[in-house]
Amino acid sequence: MQLLTHRQIDAKVTRLAMEILEHNTAETELYILGVNNRGMELAGRLSRGLRTLSDAPLHLWNLQIDPRHPLEKGPKLDHDVRELEGKPVLVVDDVANTGRTLFYALGALHTVLPSKIEVAVLVDRRHKEYPIYVTYSGLVLSTTLGDNILVEFGEEDAALLE
Repeated sequence: MQLLTHRQIDAKVTRLAMEILEHNTAETELYILGVNNRGMELAGRLSRGLRTLSDAPLHLWNLQIDPRHPLEKGPKLDHDVRELEGKPVLVVDDVANTGRTLFYALGALHTVLPSKIEVAVLVDRRHKEYPIYVTYSGLVLSTTLGDNILVEFGEEDAALLE
């Protein structure tokens, strides 16, 4: 079943960008970390939306983690984590399901003290098993644990419930 169409995803991204900007007006810059491929895609879209609304510097980084085996290789950033010291950080993923991927992805930041860490997702499922608070969400769903949400970015973007 399709939950969101291409047009609805664009509208949600625009709204998320405005909300992020509203809550970060005092910040002089923002570091956006996209988790894996779909999180990075959403982070890029949010970054483009934020750039149309603000001239503040944005830094878009890739944060890779194996969601099935998060402890084997651990999270990896494509930049030096020390740059995040005292800086505002926004971690972005496509779907917050149990919170596990985001929980272990945040481990990439354990050696620095950012000024704040916020989390943005397109779809937030409300049955977290890990202590993750989603700051910004495009859509909040209460689903069963057996349901699967897939966000497909492409020519005809869609969020699907399977």
